[in-house]
Amino acid sequence: MLRIEGTASRFCDGVSRRNFLKVGGLALGGMTLPQVLRAQGGSGSGSGEKGVIMIFLPGGPSHQDMFDLKMDAPLEIRGEFKPIPTKVPGIQICEHLPLLAKQMDKVAVIRSIVGARDDHDAFQCLTGRQNRNQPPGGWPSLGSVVSHLQGPRNRALPPFVGLSPKMGEMRWARSGPAGFLGPAHEPFQPNKGGGKEDMILRGVTMDRLSDRQALLQSFDTFRRDLDHSGMMEGLDAYNEQAFGILTSSRLLDALNIEKEDPTVRARYGKGDPRNRDDGGPKLMEQFLMARRLIEAGARCVTLAFSRWDHHGRNFNALRQDLPLLDQGVSALIQDIHERGLDKDVSVVVWGEFGRTPKINKDGGRDHWPRVSCALLFGGGMKTGQVIGATDRLGGEAVERPVDFQEVFATLYHNLGIDVNKATVPDLTGRPRYLVDPGYLPIAELI
Repeated sequence: MLRIEGTASRFCDGVSRRNFLKVGGLALGGMTLPQVLRAQGGSGSGSGEKGVIMIFLPGGPSHQDMFDLKMDAPLEIRGEFKPIPTKVPGIQICEHLPLLAKQMDKVAVIRSIVGARDDHDAFQCLTGRQNRNQPPGGWPSLGSVVSHLQGPRNRALPPFVGLSPKMGEMRWARSGPAGFLGPAHEPFQPNKGGGKEDMILRGVTMDRLSDRQALLQSFDTFRRDLDHSGMMEGLDAYNEQAFGILTSSRLLDALNIEKEDPTVRARYGKGDPRNRDDGGPKLMEQFLMARRLIEAGARCVTLAFSRWDHHGRNFNALRQDLPLLDQGVSALIQDIHERGLDKDVSVVVWGEFGRTPKINKDGGRDHWPRVSCALLFGGGMKTGQVIGATDRLGGEAVERPVDFQEVFATLYHNLGIDVNKATVPDLTGRPRYLVDPGYLPIAELI
């Protein structure tokens, strides 16, 4: 079973951290696999090879200790870390991110993300919108929108895979992360409940399964003969697709990182085996698993990494977390470039908000929704640059504020989706644009 080991410690607002680390599920809203595939197929499909990986940093990472250090600020603002130069002249980042510094030409840093809420919730990072005043059913996540608009790239692989927070226990609308698009576009979540073992047909040989498929088809023969609309032929196609997923090794192979080149696997690392609280060795494997799933045919993969709610002992925690993040993200950058995926696979790394400029009495930083940061790479984007700037204390965006929806517009653009034209239907059938009017792809990246 693919399970991210973790304890039940909680964020400052009572949200269980395990909700962010124990992930996924085979549950699909009570729908059978053919029903899900039928709904996905009815929404249209695309044959493009584009994909997106979203790495969510739950708890709110400290932007001014990672990518926006303020060395001219007073001691209680600037903290304990020093900046180091990167491969791009003029761009400096934290001393505990040396591997990323060496690949800064392949990364774009946004230092001026605005519009967040003071709320421990992945909702805004996964949908681009705030979770207030939602339409009936709720806003759908990016992966669900992509599933609806583009369908599966490969019939043996779901378009949206969630190696991300346990979405069912987050502050979603009642319908879940697919929002008003419905359970057909929920993420396939291999780590919830059973995991990989649940995708194995135990006690049923391929011959017996084929016999059962033939029996099912024989039951439908009479209806099919009487049907002149072609509907039964369509149902046969979706049953064949479901059968294909169950019998194909493609999904299981993508999830099985034991099949990866040992050199590449070693580059991603296995984490610190002593660090059971934040997932231990398996936490690092998700970076590699995300690339394998995208390469195998998934369109969108989400994952969560570690815990960043550091109200106390901020710098001690970052000394442990930052090297792991550095290794995982830098390995993913190198991997997608070496495999020729850098034009087609977009990656975003961010959290729900930033942290306060002033260090508190416990040596930590508190919530700061006014500004935060993000990393983007791949997707054919223009990298090796910093977008936006904050003031001397790192508390306000003073140059080029960037809204969450602009990042989403950019990701959709990279997937070949025009946010000025594409819509998805809500529960009343009303077409809804993917981002609000006025939000466009980030021109500096396109």
